[in-house]
Amino acid sequence: MNIKLVGSLIAVSIIACPLLYIFVGPALDASQMETLKVLGIIMGCSALFCFVVGELTGNNSQMDKLWSLLPIVYTWVIAFRGGLETRLVVMAVLATLWGIRLTFNFARKGAYRLKFWEGEEDYRWAVLRAKKEFQPHWKWMIFNLFFISIYQNALVLMTTFPALVLMGVDKPFGLVDGLASALMFGFIVYETIADEQQWAFQTTKWKMIKEGKKLEELPAPYNKGFNTTGLWNVSRHPNYFAEQGTWFAFYLFTIGGGMSLFNWSIIGALLLIVLFLGSSTFAEEISASKYPEYARYCQTVSRFFPGKKYTSQSTEKS
Repeated sequence: MNIKLVGSLIAVSIIACPLLYIFVGPALDASQMETLKVLGIIMGCSALFCFVVGELTGNNSQMDKLWSLLPIVYTWVIAFRGGLETRLVVMAVLATLWGIRLTFNFARKGAYRLKFWEGEEDYRWAVLRAKKEFQPHWKWMIFNLFFISIYQNALVLMTTFPALVLMGVDKPFGLVDGLASALMFGFIVYETIADEQQWAFQTTKWKMIKEGKKLEELPAPYNKGFNTTGLWNVSRHPNYFAEQGTWFAFYLFTIGGGMSLFNWSIIGALLLIVLFLGSSTFAEEISASKYPEYARYCQTVSRFFPGKKYTSQSTEKS
């Protein structure tokens, strides 16, 4: 992950959020501001926990464990403080379904333990920690504090802002809300399918490797080392595509609630796209260094949106 991108993300967030709020609206009323304070306290406690535990244990996946849980908490806090209005309840239920899926997928990879500070760490953090840009350790500590702990916690909170701006809205649940619900549920299902396909592929691949076979000795398509089947045949990151779509669908509820087509609560969904651009680029750098065929895969398959890329370069190699 490019350190300049991280710095730009934080800077843009600090500048863009208040500017959008001031110039685009809608303004939050007293009840919404009070709710935001409650959410801010939860977020602050989470950020402190992630930083302290991450530093003490050397496991920087503490925020990864909370990523799927916090939106559930945030949306239900908003729903209850909003009087359990239909639209807010539907949004909270959908956020809960999203969180259950992601928590399950992360849990089966060994992320959660009875000793909550332990568990499998996302492999990318170890690769990133070893880079010269983060030596000596105090540089990594700053990165852990401002990006992993504070920024990512703030971003997760921002993705739930559409629910916050809808507190107190008296417009009935309508057609746009139904469309947003269907889209969000569809993206959750899509991401679930992508997860299952990836899990099945990697489980089979590693089972054969543990039996003593070398990667190049495995039958196709496992000998490539990375998944190119199912949804992964038309998108290099179908899970990221669905994740971005999920939170844009969540934002559509604000339009159903009578907000303008563009309002400041979209900031979380927008910043999530930028985060996934950086995260996917970093993940692909690692994959390309491990698997010889990965570069060609990138040339022929779209990064996010499902589709093949028929370039002259890929055609010549076919």
